[in-house]
Amino acid sequence: MSGADSQVAVSPTASARPPSPLHGQGPAVAVVALGGAIGACARYGAGLLWPTATGTFPWTTFGVNALGCAVIGVFMVVITEIRPAHRLVRPFFGTGVLGGFTTFSTYTVDIQRLVDHGRAPVALAYLAATPVAALLSVWAAAALTRRTVNLRDRRTR
Repeated sequence: MSGADSQVAVSPTASARPPSPLHGQGPAVAVVALGGAIGACARYGAGLLWPTATGTFPWTTFGVNALGCAVIGVFMVVITEIRPAHRLVRPFFGTGVLGGFTTFSTYTVDIQRLVDHGRAPVALAYLAATPVAALLSVWAAAALTRRTVNLRDRRTR
């Protein structure tokens, strides 16, 4: 038997590992993590500056969520309709910073705490008001951004 006969042919793909689900996503994951840390710190800071007393309407979380949704409305109009952005801007700012800043998990904890403190009517009002305020905020901010850009465009013609 010659040396050539004793060698086993190996397919080039047989030893290759399948790509990781995160293959090529490292930069996006990194900017989401960085943005999320920044947004969460901003939210934490808002809670320190405007603390909510136990059993009262959680105005800070309500305001943070409404403000964050308004900024999302402006941001999405700007990067999708006005000026294209680098591929990492949306994951960094939209998903990371604003996702870390807005806090719908705290919203649910706030509702539970209100119920636990016998404040079910306040919890119910907060439960209803938050998604309404969030949707109105994103819609109004997007509409105002479009209107502002359209006015500016008409003036420059």
